[in-house]
This record gives sequence, structure tokens and C-alpha cells, in this order.
Amino acid sequence: MTQDRQIFGSHLSYALAAAHRSVHQSLSARLKKHGIQIEAWRVMECLDSGEQLTMGELAKRALLNPPALSKLVDRMVSDGLVHRQISRSDQRQIHLLLTDLGRARMLQIRRDVEDEDRALAGLLDTEDSATLIQLLSKLA
Repeated sequence: MTQDRQIFGSHLSYALAAAHRSVHQSLSARLKKHGIQIEAWRVMECLDSGEQLTMGELAKRALLNPPALSKLVDRMVSDGLVHRQISRSDQRQIHLLLTDLGRARMLQIRRDVEDEDRALAGLLDTEDSATLIQLLSKLA
């Protein structure tokens, strides 16, 4: 039985899933005090880039499927974090923008996310951190 566990744990896909779960739980706990989910933080970070993203582009960049993004955006609009704007170039497209409240909340949240990143980086040396980011980017 021990050998089966060792074989299972040696799969790259398992190691990635285990790391994701650990990071997700830790980051979720940090963001909980802000009353925000990781997915909402990703949306806010994408919107803070200043790019005018369509809902489809935003869903892809924020790692969400479009129906989940629509529901999340509805909640974020209700919470006053974002507002919708009809595209000037194509009336069929809707762009999202952070409200002043959304921007202020995102800056508070960003500090906790950066603290989480520093904690993760502290587990690795600088070179390993850079290499890990490179390798994960290849997989993504």
C-alpha cells in the first residue's frame, strides 16, 4: 500500500493538483476577511490592467468559464465593485470597469495576495521561484 501511495504522489498531475489545492486554500483564507473569492480577485486584477476586455476575453484571462463569469459579474455589480459599459466601437460588446470602491478594495486585496506570494517564495530560493514560474507558464 505504501508503494501505491508513492507511485501516486510521483505523478506530475497529482503534485500540481496538490500544490494548487494548498495555495488555493491559503489564499482563500486571506481573501475571506475581505469578503471576496479568488475568482473575483482575478477579475479585479484583470480589470485594473486598464485594457478594455470583452466578457469572453475576461473569462479567458481570469480562468473562468463564461457562465460563471456572468454570475460573478452580476454579484460584483450588485456589490458596487464593477460597472458595465457598452463598447463604443461595437454596441453588442460590454466592457467592465472597476468602480472607485472596486479599485480601493482591489488595492487592499492585492496587499494580501502579495503577502501570500512572499510566503510561497519563502519556501523556495529566488532561482527556484523564477524557474517554477517559467515551468508553470509553459504548462499553462
